[in-house]
Amino acid sequence: MRYFFAIYIAVIIAVVSILGFRGDKSEKTPWMIFPDMDNQPRYKPQATNEYFSDHMNSRPKPAGTVIRGQGWEEKEVFSEDYLENYSHSTALYEGKNEDGSWATEFPIEVNYETMKLGREKYDIFCTVCHGAAGNGKGVTSKYGVIPANLLLDTYRTMPEGQIFETITDGKNTMFGYGEKVTPEERWAIILYVRALQRSQSATIEDIPADQRKELGL
Repeated sequence: MRYFFAIYIAVIIAVVSILGFRGDKSEKTPWMIFPDMDNQPRYKPQATNEYFSDHMNSRPKPAGTVIRGQGWEEKEVFSEDYLENYSHSTALYEGKNEDGSWATEFPIEVNYETMKLGREKYDIFCTVCHGAAGNGKGVTSKYGVIPANLLLDTYRTMPEGQIFETITDGKNTMFGYGEKVTPEERWAIILYVRALQRSQSATIEDIPADQRKELGL
């Protein structure tokens, strides 16, 4: 019996000792059972670095270098016969026409495959906030987040290019998806959003007469 009490008291002391220090601050290096490369050598942006004469980690761009592969500067810094796709389709990559106005037409082919791709990417990146129907009643709406209701006239009349920019860069509490979704996929999402908006306000007159019988209408 005395062994039982000894073990019992030891367990209580251990539990109190472990839980009693939870939340306490300490300047000692924490124990890391699984470091997971947390302490790998690296330079932090805007931190000091004794190796360079200006003692800065962040390094300026080398003099004379130019952007290649993105941006619209290529036509100015390369020869006239240099071939690239970005500056020839500002609508596809920026959601704007060459004159800076919002694109109102799709710069990609509109077909069933594009619609299917748009639905797939919408379900992955958009449904959690905007809801499967686009009405803003996704999972996050249950936790105080108020996503945009894409079925409102504000978004029905919004130019496609402006929606493209919102997906790319984000707006308000919405993060941008420019690094996660390709330009073609962003346009496919917009196509699917237009289909959601149309489906929620469709009437029988929107269905061709020869197809109404197949739907039992």
